Formats: sequence, C-alpha cells, structure tokens
Amino acid sequence: MTLTKGVGNLNLRDLSLSEFAREVASSSPAPGGGSVAAYAGAQGYALVAMVCRLTIGREKFAAVQDEMRSLMDMAVARQELLLALVDEDTHGFKVVMEALGLPKNTEDEKMLRREALEVATIKAAEIPLRTAKECLAGLREIPSLLAKGNPNALSDMGVAALMFKSGLEGALYNVQINALGLKSIETKEDLLVECQVIRSEGNRLFEECQGTVLERLK
Repeated sequence: MTLTKGVGNLNLRDLSLSEFAREVASSSPAPGGGSVAAYAGAQGYALVAMVCRLTIGREKFAAVQDEMRSLMDMAVARQELLLALVDEDTHGFKVVMEALGLPKNTEDEKMLRREALEVATIKAAEIPLRTAKECLAGLREIPSLLAKGNPNALSDMGVAALMFKSGLEGALYNVQINALGLKSIETKEDLLVECQVIRSEGNRLFEECQGTVLERLK
C-alpha cells in the first residue's frame, strides 16, 4: 500500500530521480513498494527498447529488423503504462486511507465504511496486480531478445530481466498484503491464487534468462 506524500498534485513520474528517491525515503508510507515495483518494471522496458535500438539498422541483424521494431514499440508503450502505475499505486492507497477516515458513529456509518474500505482495498490490490502482469510480459520477451538482440548489450538484457523480476515480485507483495485485509474470502483466494500463478511463471522465466546470461558471460 502507498500514501500520498508531500508532492501535492504533482505526478511522481515528473519528479527527478533524486526527488523520487527522497519521496520514497521520507517518513510517509507512500510512494512505497508498489510504486517502486512499477518503476522497476518501467526501467526493464526502457532497457529492452534500448537493446532493440542497438540492434535495428545493423546489417548483421537484418533478418530480425521487423521483429526488433515491433518489440521496441511494445516496450515503449509498456514503459509508459508502468510509469502511469507508479502514480496509480500511490493514489490507490490514498483512497484506502480516505475510506478508513469515514465516520463510524452509527451502525449505518459503520456499514458504509466497511463497504467503501472493501472496494478501495480491492482496487489497491488490482493496481499492483496489473504491474506484476506487465513485468511478467516483459520477462516473456527476454529469451527472444537474448537470442536475437545485439550481443554487445548482453548485460543490459540481464539487467532488464532483473528489473522485471524485482517489479513482479514487489508488486505481488503488494497484492498479497492488500488481499489480507479483504472480508470477501472468495476475492482474497482468487487474488492469492493469481499471485501464485504469476510468481511461478516469473520465477521460471527469470531463472532461464539468468542462466543464459551467466553462461554467455563465462
């Protein structure tokens, strides 16, 4: 979960690197792990786009030019989506905090507060779930990039995989902690099962990518 810090209405994505780091480091709980996870995923896609650009236009990679251009366009679009999720994660927790602040003096107020909190918490879980899915999509592209991309950017491909894995795992932590606060057992179990499925595939893909990178670095 995350909570808006002293940035007013300013988008987190508009902050400089040092400003964003200071916001994360401050005593308020947001932007926190969910926003940082989304930013990690965005950096993964940035590296994918960079490797594509280092491959496009070189004669020795002529056979994969169209594929690299397509991958580059996808990476740029998903980078933008994840940067938007940096802000959405913080906003999601703000809504949870607003629900917690609703009056609870009467039974009707308590019921309305419980309902609002449940809806807000589900939303707060769905945002990092989207982050995790975007990071998983990135990991799915790394094996092909390792096989066809410019080998001079091997280490960059490895770091991209690391960013996707960190973003995926960090986002799933945030899904799970929100799920724990839900009253609906069915919704909670659905979210936790989905986390397990995403984590399992993510681990498999990352281990495959890391194995390839380390083998080629020998």
